[in-house]
Amino acid sequence: MITKRRLAAGLCGLAATLAAGLFPASAAADEPAAQEPPKVELVLDVSGSMRARDVDGQSRMAAAQQAFNEVLDAVPDDVRLGIRTLGATYPGTDKKIGCADSKQLYPVGPVNRTEAKAAVATLRPTGWTPIGLALRGAAQDLAGGAATRRIVLITDGEDSCGQPDPCDVARELAAQGTHLVVDTLGLVADDKIRKQLSCIAEATGGTYTSVQHTDQLSSRIKQLVRRAAQAPPIVPKAVQGADRCGDAAGITPGVYTDREEFGQHRYYKVAVTDGQELRATVSVGADRAVNADYGVLVRAVSGEGQELVRGSDAGSGRTDVMSSGLRYVYPAKDTSSGDAALPPHTVCLEVSNSFSAPDAVKRSPGLPVELTLDLVDAPDEPGDVAAFGLGRGWVLLGVLAGTGLLAGLIWGWLARWRVAVWRTN
Repeated sequence: MITKRRLAAGLCGLAATLAAGLFPASAAADEPAAQEPPKVELVLDVSGSMRARDVDGQSRMAAAQQAFNEVLDAVPDDVRLGIRTLGATYPGTDKKIGCADSKQLYPVGPVNRTEAKAAVATLRPTGWTPIGLALRGAAQDLAGGAATRRIVLITDGEDSCGQPDPCDVARELAAQGTHLVVDTLGLVADDKIRKQLSCIAEATGGTYTSVQHTDQLSSRIKQLVRRAAQAPPIVPKAVQGADRCGDAAGITPGVYTDREEFGQHRYYKVAVTDGQELRATVSVGADRAVNADYGVLVRAVSGEGQELVRGSDAGSGRTDVMSSGLRYVYPAKDTSSGDAALPPHTVCLEVSNSFSAPDAVKRSPGLPVELTLDLVDAPDEPGDVAAFGLGRGWVLLGVLAGTGLLAGLIWGWLARWRVAVWRTN
């Protein structure tokens, strides 16, 4: 079974393998390719409820403005930052107008601290809370290029418009396959607010934080902005699995993201050459409410449909991610007699799940899938394959087992001898 911890270790190992293959020692002295600066947009709720004076003796709006000033002073030079507001301009009661109230206050780019602070200082709590609309706008503000992107949403309430639903918007953004993370910060400790903000964050791999003090708010936003500058070792590639093996897209070693409907089967093709070992792990996330008792299955299937090996895992509602993995070796052919090596062997990876959900839960987009693939040289000895990474460690296990058996026999003989002596006396 591949747990979250093992999956994380596998990703780190894959990153090291790819780095070693892509950057050989002879090129170590070369300059690394320049990366695009990361992009961050702070999305601030400026709705009427931000007038409430319950944050360190001042209004929620004043606390947010103070925190923004501190954050702007601390933005790393290599981060491109912007600011978007929601509910900042329309004070009326017309819901249609109020739910269209979101605009970019400061464009994403190098930060002019004086200009950004002046823009934040003009904000006054005003209108509605169109969170879904603001998230879509923020994603558009950050669009373009291959940089890592992060949205930080700061709000004191849940969406008051309903259309578009912010959780659905977050899932849509995640389904696009781009590296976009949404983190949420709630200024009010309310269960309904927590559930909605957690839903938004979890759909994109972000975090939810409840804050009640200005210093906490400032510290958390700074932390998230700095985190955006720390590019992940591997950015997953978007891929679309097929409904059957024959139509599947070919993939190579790397990390991939996809979406899978409840109970769906997805196929991906991999070319395994003579003497290679295929290693694959898959994780399916429950980014919405699901029924208890579910599982995930990954199978390696030949081009003719024969199952080669499988891995599976199941749960009962205590985790929001299910992971499994497999290993398959295409044996090397002895070419010492002059025979040609075996041709590449097509293997289809089949990923399926047994998630289900209540009728009220939306089915689209599908559940997030992350697939990690690696191809390495096959072990020299068949016994190493059976060991699943332990190699000759089975010898040590055999020695320990034999030692334990011998110790048990000696202890039993001593016990019988002591009983015999006691009866004699």
